[in-house]
Amino acid sequence: MSSQDSVTESGWPLTVKDRTWTTKQLTVVLLVTACGNWSYLIGQYVAFYLDFKMGVAALIAGSMIGMLMLTLAVVPMSSKYGIDSIAASKPQFGNRGWLITVFLQYASIIGWNALLLVFFGKAVAQAAITLGLAEPESSLTIVRIVSAITCAVVYLVLLRGLKGLEAAANILFFVVVGIGIWMLYQLLSSQADALAVAKPSMPSSSLNWNYVTGVEISIVSLLGFWAYFGTIVRESPSPSSSVLPSMLAMGLSLPLLSIVGLAAMLVLKVPDPTAWLVSLGGPLYGLIALLLIMAANLGPSLAGVYSTAIGLRRVPVLENARWSTLILFSIVPVAAVGIFIPEEFFSNFGTFLAFIGVFFAPLCAIQIADTFLLRRKVLNVRGIYQDGPDTPYQFWGGFNPAALLAMAAGFATYLYLLNPVSYESRWPYEYTTASLPAAFVAGIVFVAVTHLVVIRLRKGDYR
Repeated sequence: MSSQDSVTESGWPLTVKDRTWTTKQLTVVLLVTACGNWSYLIGQYVAFYLDFKMGVAALIAGSMIGMLMLTLAVVPMSSKYGIDSIAASKPQFGNRGWLITVFLQYASIIGWNALLLVFFGKAVAQAAITLGLAEPESSLTIVRIVSAITCAVVYLVLLRGLKGLEAAANILFFVVVGIGIWMLYQLLSSQADALAVAKPSMPSSSLNWNYVTGVEISIVSLLGFWAYFGTIVRESPSPSSSVLPSMLAMGLSLPLLSIVGLAAMLVLKVPDPTAWLVSLGGPLYGLIALLLIMAANLGPSLAGVYSTAIGLRRVPVLENARWSTLILFSIVPVAAVGIFIPEEFFSNFGTFLAFIGVFFAPLCAIQIADTFLLRRKVLNVRGIYQDGPDTPYQFWGGFNPAALLAMAAGFATYLYLLNPVSYESRWPYEYTTASLPAAFVAGIVFVAVTHLVVIRLRKGDYR
């Protein structure tokens, strides 16, 4: 590993000269990260409630809202100071409280990557069965084998650190964009008439509720990228050079690829278009579809495991660990899910999305409020890496009560509005979503407690 890689993987802030990514490279990595196989599943869940036109509108609207929240929460500090999402959360949560965000990052990336593995395995199994290469009974075995092989590939690529991620993203970019556009064209052109009359499978009697739920699904899908986002945009030389790539490469590409899952679910009743493409164009089309799904699995998996490894570097017992050890800690839980409980996890994707909204909407609001209303976009970077009494972000015993109360308030607001398991809701969910009120309440509580308690007692390095 080069000295440049050593600096990047160390977890310390990157100086401007250490940040070698151009706007083009940032765009490539963000797009490859966003365009995972989860796009098809997001489209599937929107298809439960909305037809094609309304579904496309909800996907784009919700994704852009979620991306705006994510950009405001992460880009100003991560791009300005060269720090990842975990380090940037320490001024809000404290010297010990930031471990909450480590857990959230770890859990969310395990979830996202496990979904990628299982979806890819299912696509390979479906293609093999359709082509007569395997029996339906072997589907679960194929999923497990594919999960294990993919994890091994991710581990080997990331042994090169950031250079491995860059090289893979540059190759996968052309596959994801080229085949993604082709697949979308094939699906829309051959199924245009069916899409025009296709109906959602599980709509409620309220059109408002259906549309807002589609928007909610899209918002929380983008908020889930908090775990990845800071590690990527800290490679950018400035916040201004990160905003447009973030909004377009990540915020717009995800809903556009989700349209494939939306259309496939409405017409074919499955989010994976592999079997349909095999029937349309034979084995060649099926192999092309698998190539896209493989690329849309590998790119986000690399970014996710890399981000987790950087985040784990901040955990005291792992701060001096070898890079290969950090990658192993990041990927073993993902492999375990993909090998031992693939079906159980895959069937609860909707609950996983709600879990993201419950936690990451308040978290983003806290960071937005702290950055723009309280700290005026200025951090004590040295203080982020200092622990113990009398350090800038010690607060009380290493925890900031303002952040803890705000997270609890946002959590309670979300659960009041929307049950993440049953999707039963209360007024005014059908007009507001659950994520936006949860974020708003968390932000208000954080600002109020900070002004009334934290700043008055001169804690947290506020000026």
